[in-house]
Amino acid sequence: MFMGLLALVATSGLYLQPAGAVEDGRQLVRLPPMMQEHMLGNMRDHLAALDDMLGALAEGKISKASEIAEKRLGMSSLSEHGAAHLGKFMPEGMKAIGAGLHHAASRFVIIAGNAELDPGLASQRKVYRALQAITEKCNACHQSYRIR
Repeated sequence: MFMGLLALVATSGLYLQPAGAVEDGRQLVRLPPMMQEHMLGNMRDHLAALDDMLGALAEGKISKASEIAEKRLGMSSLSEHGAAHLGKFMPEGMKAIGAGLHHAASRFVIIAGNAELDPGLASQRKVYRALQAITEKCNACHQSYRIR
């Protein structure tokens, strides 16, 4: 499990732009100020949820990680995040990536549940792949779009 966390942390830096990068080629998505703050708050909560999931996994608490994933990132979290209101301002590609993130989080729940029934290294790897499927959506969106 530790090696999986180490690999996640080590590869997460590969998606960052160099500090000296001047031109930002991401598409600007214009949002009313209130919606912009709402979206930023959602993204901060998404990051905190991922951190909480990693903490739960590090403690061997797969059920807790699953609960966090579904409640704060999964398909059942959409109404709480105001997705219907924010979606009106998003380009189709951004909406697709966002929907993909929420679907990936709900798939994580299923995969993690299966891992509890069939513990072992192969199941752990599936859990970490499912977690990576969530973070790749975060990276895809942040690499393609900006709101400021």
